[in-house]
Amino acid sequence: MKKLLLSTALAALMSMPAGAFAAKLGVSIVNFDNNFQTLLMHGMQARAKEKGADIQVEDAQNDVAKQLDQVKNFIASGVDAIIVTLVDTNASKTISEEAAKAGIPLVFVNLEPVDMAELPEKQVYVGSNEVESGTLEAFEVCKMLRAKGKSAGATAYIVMGSLVHQAALQRTKDVEQIFATDMCNFIKVTDKQSSEWSRDNAQNLMTNWLTAGAAPDAVIANNDESAIGAILALKANGVDLKNVVVGGIDATQDGLQAMKAGELSVTVFQNAKGQGGGGVDAALALAKGEKVDRVVYVPFELVTPANAAEYLDKN
Repeated sequence: MKKLLLSTALAALMSMPAGAFAAKLGVSIVNFDNNFQTLLMHGMQARAKEKGADIQVEDAQNDVAKQLDQVKNFIASGVDAIIVTLVDTNASKTISEEAAKAGIPLVFVNLEPVDMAELPEKQVYVGSNEVESGTLEAFEVCKMLRAKGKSAGATAYIVMGSLVHQAALQRTKDVEQIFATDMCNFIKVTDKQSSEWSRDNAQNLMTNWLTAGAAPDAVIANNDESAIGAILALKANGVDLKNVVVGGIDATQDGLQAMKAGELSVTVFQNAKGQGGGGVDAALALAKGEKVDRVVYVPFELVTPANAAEYLDKN
């Protein structure tokens, strides 16, 4: 029996990828119901499998206290590294302190910690520079409105993500800064409100806006799910989408299908596989005592109907 167990263990070891580090990783994800967060999770799981690492993924369900408990449980179970996509970016300090106290490497992915510049040793951020995302989206919306002959004046709504996420705040700030430039200041933002990244919430929000006033010339959403929600409301209220420029961010499969249908005008590719896989790479490197840059950026890329086909299999 002992020989059988030993043979089984040796076979498992030999089957592991060359150079693999058999680490145990604990992952806390904002919310499994969020489309992009699910893509991130899949990217992490795929990279962990490729590297021969054990990965335990938990759903924080948009609950700050639950996420902190998950991190504490990971620490208690003796994981080699922790990966977190933050429910609330302002809660990063508490999570950071818990991991630092336990001496366990911590990787924040996708949503920037509020204290990113002061992260302690063995803690890093892997994601994308949000200054690029809203800037690319807003400038393309501006160009498209000009092409439609709207440069004498245009109205717009901004559908924000969760206000406890730095990404939503930065993306909205990017849009407002672009719309303040000489080239784009003909665009006036009628209102901006949060959809909490949700398609359903964005649909309700857009419906309320349409009930209160005329259809806008543009809708700029902080993510594709919210853009799709706005599109559904516009269609339900008989608005011709040929007359409205709708922008999103993420280049999800649903977003790209909406673009293919002529409904989503522009999106910005956020590399879920790159961020998720990069987060696992960073966690494994830190667990092995290797040095990792405090901030690892994965570039955003502009997606329009002209190049959308190139992104169909990327997220």
